[in-house]
Amino acid sequence: MTLPRFYPVLPDAAMITRLVPLGVKLVQLRFKGDADDIPAQIATSLAVCTRHGAQLVVNDHWQAALDMGADFIHLGQEDLDTADNAAIARAGVRLGVSTHDRAELDRALRLQPAYIALGPIWPTLLKQMPWRPQGLEKLSRWKVLIGEIPLVAIGGLTPTRLPDVFAAGADVAAVVTDLVAAPDPEQQTRLWIEATEIRS
Repeated sequence: MTLPRFYPVLPDAAMITRLVPLGVKLVQLRFKGDADDIPAQIATSLAVCTRHGAQLVVNDHWQAALDMGADFIHLGQEDLDTADNAAIARAGVRLGVSTHDRAELDRALRLQPAYIALGPIWPTLLKQMPWRPQGLEKLSRWKVLIGEIPLVAIGGLTPTRLPDVFAAGADVAAVVTDLVAAPDPEQQTRLWIEATEIRS
């Protein structure tokens, strides 16, 4: 499978509504708000993505994603402990999985994921991470181990770091802080789209 090289990870449907129309083709909804709002967040995000030819990935909320007809889910390792992975597979939903060490990678590979994510590559300011930065060398090792499965780099990515990320073996650049903390997220999104298209 080939995925777009630019992968914004956004906190809510409002941000998705702002940025997807600029040309984003792959986006993750990482909503951490009130549980009662989850269905509306997914529905709005799905509508925006459908209208603009983008692929929505729903983080964490796998049951709501299935209920709302989403076809791509991202799960972290803790989420895998509680998710019904068999139900996700039966629904034909694609699955992306976060990894940090070899045991987590082996677990993820057993699920036949649509992509493997590794991070944080660099320190990230958006949230406290229990893992040390993984670094570019580990990206290269992960790519050798997973072969043709798309490898997503996440954590501390910026446009200036992008050439090194792709040179190390990443197929996709997942971007969080550099967008949501930007003074002008729309302009930053355009910059990322241009930067990743040059290297596609």
